[in-house]
Amino acid sequence: MEGYTITRGRLSRYRLFWTKNIYDRQGAEQMFFSAVRENCAYHYRHCREYRKILKRSGFRPGHLESSRDIGRIPVLPTLFFKHHAIYSIAPECTWLKTTSSGTSGTASQVNFDGGALLCGLGMVARTVSKRGLLSLRPARYVIFGYEPHRDNRTAVARSTFGATFFAPPLSRDYALTYRQGQYIPNLEHVMDRLCRYSHGAVPVRILGFPSYAYFVLRQMEERGIHLTLPGGSKMILSGGWKQFEGQKVNKEVLYGLARRVLGIEDKDVAEFFSAAEHPVLYCDCRNHHFHVPVYSQVIIRDIKTMEPLGYGRPGLVNLITPMIKAVPVLSVMTDDVGVLHEGRECGCGIDAPYLELLGRAGVSGIKTCAAGAQDILNGTYGKEAAR
Repeated sequence: MEGYTITRGRLSRYRLFWTKNIYDRQGAEQMFFSAVRENCAYHYRHCREYRKILKRSGFRPGHLESSRDIGRIPVLPTLFFKHHAIYSIAPECTWLKTTSSGTSGTASQVNFDGGALLCGLGMVARTVSKRGLLSLRPARYVIFGYEPHRDNRTAVARSTFGATFFAPPLSRDYALTYRQGQYIPNLEHVMDRLCRYSHGAVPVRILGFPSYAYFVLRQMEERGIHLTLPGGSKMILSGGWKQFEGQKVNKEVLYGLARRVLGIEDKDVAEFFSAAEHPVLYCDCRNHHFHVPVYSQVIIRDIKTMEPLGYGRPGLVNLITPMIKAVPVLSVMTDDVGVLHEGRECGCGIDAPYLELLGRAGVSGIKTCAAGAQDILNGTYGKEAAR
């Protein structure tokens, strides 16, 4: 019976990430639960650190009897992965290594097994197609992000480069260029390219950090530069505001700038949300809300007690996905504060609940949670290391 359960779980992971209706959460509920249960069991068997954390928390994979039990899985904060590299598959046997941006001074490393990459391919294809971002018409890309370099393994740099294949790329221009071992802002260059491309017939796709997009568009408006980019042009944002969180503006402000400065209407602006430790692709709907796809579950937790909260109540964002087997990132706690809303509140026609991100939290609860996991590891493996 155990062998049958595991086999079914393995199939569920692939079926889940290639499912046609990415927001049919009710129809995919059993697939998601089965994949989560198998993923938890896999990490429990193959990662001794994760197994110890679960045991000390009084949790076993066998406690997952129904989808209602998923919220009981012990969470690991993203802060934990910035200080500990733990694996369920030997790093040399994985297919891809990525890191977080490391804006806080340290970075997480998350490796991908072959199965996770296959799941990611299905997820991206379905999500991008659903949002209408795939096109056979070539485009010029102006990227408010990092120029690719072999030393840059950040997830945001790799995912942004991957987005340049949503439409065949004729050219790529970067706002952050790599020079003498560091990235240098080159905002004048991308302004010049936007002006030049506005006189052509090829669509322009603007990708990358919303912060740099805002800085460039604000400068252009202050200089009195107002363009009309060719038809079919789009702005696709991702990566958040990072170290510029204090200068963050509302979406309406940024989208208004895009309309006035570039002639890009609201309907042609899309935004992604993801994390290195949770590489599920959340894409906004036509009303610019992040509906939760079938590949994941979002739980909002009380900042002090870590208990799950209902709809409409702000708290820490706990993200769950069975995507990766190389690293135990099944259930992670971010440093984001968010609110989960019922899908019907959006009005776009998608029934799945949507996540509203309110900002980042520098709260002690995250550090305490991370320290608790670290203490467990020190108690077990500190002794082994001393032998």
